[in-house]
Amino acid sequence: MPPETAPRRVPVEREADGRMDESRRVRRILDSLAALYPDARCELHYETPFQLLVATMLSAQSTDAKVNQVTPELFRRYPDARAFAALTPEELAPHIQSIGLYRTKSKNIIETARILVERYGGEVPRDFDALVALPGVGRKTANVVLSTAFGLPAIAVDTHVFRVSRRLGLASGDTPERVEAELRERIPMSEWAVTHHRLIWHGRRMCHARAPKCDRCPLWVDCPHGLKAARSGQKNQDPPVDNIGRGD
Repeated sequence: MPPETAPRRVPVEREADGRMDESRRVRRILDSLAALYPDARCELHYETPFQLLVATMLSAQSTDAKVNQVTPELFRRYPDARAFAALTPEELAPHIQSIGLYRTKSKNIIETARILVERYGGEVPRDFDALVALPGVGRKTANVVLSTAFGLPAIAVDTHVFRVSRRLGLASGDTPERVEAELRERIPMSEWAVTHHRLIWHGRRMCHARAPKCDRCPLWVDCPHGLKAARSGQKNQDPPVDNIGRGD
C-alpha cells in the first residue's frame, strides 16, 4: 500500500515514447524538491569565496554542523588567504583539531592559501581546472565554490547527492564523477546549483542512508527506491554507499 502520508497519486504509466515519459518523471521530481525545499542553500557559514573554499575543504568526511562550530573563530583570527598563508600547519592544526583529518587539512589549506597569494593575488579563481589543481581541492569542492560563491552552473556530488540521486533514479553511476555526468545530462543547466542543495537537504532531512523515511516522502511515487519500499510494506535499505560519495 502507498505510504500513509504521501500524496494520493499513482505511478504514471509509461508512454509509447519512454524517453518522454522519463523526462516528465524527472521534471516531477525536480518540481517536488523545489516545493519541499524552496529555501535550500549551502549550510556552511562563510563571508567570502576564500572562506567558503576553506569551509568546504574542512567539510570533507565531516559535517557542515561540525565545521560551522569551528569557522567563526577561525575566520575571525584569519579572515583571508594572506592570513592563512602566513601560518604553519602546526599553528593551524589546533584550531581545527575537532574535525576529522585535521593534520592533512591544515597542510592542504595552508598550501592552497600560499598558491592563491602567489598566483591569484589572494583571490579564488573562477575556473574549475585552476581550483582542482589546488592541494586538497577535488571536484566536489571546486563545484561547490563555483556554484555557491560565484553563481556558475555546477553540480557538486557529495555523499547525500550521490545517495539520493541514485535512489531517485536520476543517476546510476558508481562513482561521484559518473553521477555528476548523469545529473548534468538530465537536469537543466539553470537548475544544477539549486538541485544540488535540494538533494542535500532531502538526504539530511528525509532520505537518510540507513533509515530513509519512504513512508513520509512525497517523492515516493516517482522514486524506484520508494516504490519498492511501498510495495514491500517496509522500509527498503540500500547497502551503505556513503563512503563512495563522501568528500572529494
